[in-house]
Amino acid sequence: MAAKVPEKLRLNRAIAATGICSRRDADELIKARRVKVNGLLADDLSMQVDPAKDRIQVDGKPLYKKAFDYVVLYKPKGVVTTCDDEKGRRTVLDLLPAELQHLKPVGRLDRDSEGMIILTNDGALAQTLTHPSHHVDKTYRVTVDGHIEDSALKVLSEGVRLSEGLTQKARVHSLKRSGNMSTFVIVISEGRNRQIRRMCAKVGYNVLRLVRERIGALQLNLKEPGQWRHLLASEVSLLRVSK
Repeated sequence: MAAKVPEKLRLNRAIAATGICSRRDADELIKARRVKVNGLLADDLSMQVDPAKDRIQVDGKPLYKKAFDYVVLYKPKGVVTTCDDEKGRRTVLDLLPAELQHLKPVGRLDRDSEGMIILTNDGALAQTLTHPSHHVDKTYRVTVDGHIEDSALKVLSEGVRLSEGLTQKARVHSLKRSGNMSTFVIVISEGRNRQIRRMCAKVGYNVLRLVRERIGALQLNLKEPGQWRHLLASEVSLLRVSK
């Protein structure tokens, strides 16, 4: 078996992971020449470190990585699911307090979509939820323009041919047609880029709203975009065995 590659983090993220400050404040500490790594002054903001092996000090005091944190967030529309954005757009980490900005979002939710995002520093759980071999269900409430035909819903459930191949079978239910819109729930176990929007476009419908309501067995249970909360231990256990 090949040796596990150490997890390298940017220095500001490794400092933020200890809970003493945010990533931005960590950059200021580095610029002020207050940070040492393995006894040497750190003056490179892009420096990569291995928190499990490298000794990080601020003002001569050693820093220690915090225990695992688990957060669920209701991502609003217009926010990007990333840790840093080169275009300066608002990210999911901007919605969390400084002491939680060392966390990483698990998977992606496109900028125009909203709903459930899990953030954690537990790499093993993130792997469980995102690796294709685990087939973890994600549940979305989709509103499209027009009265969607039953034949289109059948195609969505049986598989849609996208540029990279046929999608896996999905479950479609809870259909409601009103006015000039249709709303339904779809459950998929893949995570292709903008998958549901592209599937709907293939059968002739434009997505007006897309909300992720569930990951595995865990329900969002947050009412307003931008809200977040810590996960209970029982909820983390549910995620570890999610299908």
